[in-house]
Amino acid sequence: MLFFFNLYLSHRGLSLKNIIVLTSGGDAPGMNAAIRAVVRAGYFFGLKVFGSLSGFQGLVNESLIPLEPDSVANCIQHGGTILKADRCMAFFEKSTRDKCRQFLKKQHIDGIIVIGGNGSLKGAALLANEGGPAVFGIPGTIDNDIMGTEYTIGFDTACNTALQAIDKIRDTASSHNRNFLVEVMGRSSGFLALDVGIAGGAEIILTPEFNIPIATLAVTIQQPKRFKQSSIIVVAEAEQPGRSVHIAAQLQQLTQLPYRVCIVGHTQRGGSPTTIDRKIASEMGFMAVKYLHEGVSHKMIAFTNNQLKLLPLPTLDTLSRTLTTKDLIDLNNILCI
Repeated sequence: MLFFFNLYLSHRGLSLKNIIVLTSGGDAPGMNAAIRAVVRAGYFFGLKVFGSLSGFQGLVNESLIPLEPDSVANCIQHGGTILKADRCMAFFEKSTRDKCRQFLKKQHIDGIIVIGGNGSLKGAALLANEGGPAVFGIPGTIDNDIMGTEYTIGFDTACNTALQAIDKIRDTASSHNRNFLVEVMGRSSGFLALDVGIAGGAEIILTPEFNIPIATLAVTIQQPKRFKQSSIIVVAEAEQPGRSVHIAAQLQQLTQLPYRVCIVGHTQRGGSPTTIDRKIASEMGFMAVKYLHEGVSHKMIAFTNNQLKLLPLPTLDTLSRTLTTKDLIDLNNILCI
């Protein structure tokens, strides 16, 4: 078996020797599982793996650390990222990327694996298109808003964290006949709000894609068949984190019903990743190294129709993935009566 593996190595990936893995943008549970998979897959394929500290900022600061298999021991169960993450806006300046490419060339880096959201993957595409090393993307964001993939690392854990909050708030809402607005993350997409709203039995779900005027919302709440002693409205934060506070004040004025607010906030980013996030992140990490080793570049690993496949990296013109139909919102409106 070892003979055939060595033969495989002798015919594949001859130019690939040194690769970098980095996590960029907002952290997401499961990123450590992906890092672990990249490092140990790299070891399997005979590659030297380095970590860039704080994402692209590590390339700017020339902060690379060698990663061996034991460097990623006991990290799979932890949230966050052992490599740290940052939103390096300077990387979107060409002069900064030019310096980074010179540094990468000097360090003999042949490939980079970027784990992150839309902005991170777009940054990776820019670097590759301008003559940088081979690049591969792994989608990692709790918003689940990357075009082309139905799943991103961290989404499942974030859903479970928000759902636990809703379940606990439901207990106190029922005990005191209170109405709550529970605000979850989701800047431009409502996937998180939709999933936890349905799973948590929310009476109403508000997403950025399908906004409901406050006056209409008040009328809906006051319909006899919809009136309950306690209720929960799940709100995606959209472009205004904390907006549920203003919605609650307006609803109270229009309905004469008191509303309390719970903003789940950044707790959704942390916590031990779920089985799904650990498993798929591990698969994505291994596949990224495998394809890089085979000479594939400018791609990301996508999860669609319950399968992992390759797609082009998003470009600067690629929009975020958003909800396109109200089917599941309509379903929730039926089930919450």
